[in-house]
Amino acid sequence: MNLDLVILTQKEYIQPEEIDNYAKNVLYEDELLVKAFQKQNLKVKRIAWDDPHFDFKSTKYALFRATWDYFHRFEEFSSWLEKVSKETILLNSENIIRWNIDKHYLLDLQKKGIHIAETYYIEQGATETLEELHKKWNLQETVLKPCVSGAARHTYKLHKNNIKEHESIFADLIKKEAMMVQPFQYNIVEKGEISMMVFNGKFTHAILKTAKEGDFRVQDDFGGSIQNYTPTPEEITFAENSIQACPEPPIYARVDIFEDNNGKIALSELELIEPELWFRKHPEAADVLAKAIKNKLA
Repeated sequence: MNLDLVILTQKEYIQPEEIDNYAKNVLYEDELLVKAFQKQNLKVKRIAWDDPHFDFKSTKYALFRATWDYFHRFEEFSSWLEKVSKETILLNSENIIRWNIDKHYLLDLQKKGIHIAETYYIEQGATETLEELHKKWNLQETVLKPCVSGAARHTYKLHKNNIKEHESIFADLIKKEAMMVQPFQYNIVEKGEISMMVFNGKFTHAILKTAKEGDFRVQDDFGGSIQNYTPTPEEITFAENSIQACPEPPIYARVDIFEDNNGKIALSELELIEPELWFRKHPEAADVLAKAIKNKLA
């Protein structure tokens, strides 16, 4: 059977043996999407992105959703991405995914006038220590993370009392991949981080993510909480402008913003590959995305 669309996930979420909170959310939100596409009379199926038996030439489009294992298997995923992009149309495209996977993309957006968090890049193979780099850049309390990452992988809060104990971790990481360091953003702890969903260039809904007491990571993996959020017109404009600054227009995106240490709206991250979109908080947004893709098909 030829398909209009497949929804890509990781194999653990196709028929999970144990349904924890993550699996429950993935299954529910994918179900919302499947029903939304079916309402648009589209033939749709959920598959694992690395399913060796699926012929991607049998579907017109492939939509990334919970492919959350890709950054742990990046070389394999990269080869797969190159192959499959020749067999079907990826949403979002291979080009914009490759651009978005590496957080050097923040510099491209900054050049186009998007205000980002103050960021310092440490390229693979660098030999300076964390202590030397912090002195060079006159940094005090910071957050260190890889340029290719997700779910707060190897994300560390650094300050003068713990920087030495992270030197060996950093020395091992920098041999294998580029890293980045940013001044610690106190308003994220105090006020949280806002996730703005933008489909086909237009804002749809927003979520406020807040860290649990005593932590700085807002991801629910680390005990963070989420709630519905009504953004200001300025925040909506910022999110939509961030999308317009991309190398090409993505069909869907999540724009994570926060108030920086100087009180300005700043971009934390732009998620164009497999962002959590919180359809469970706004089920009607699944219909918005389905209609956008149906129009693209047309």
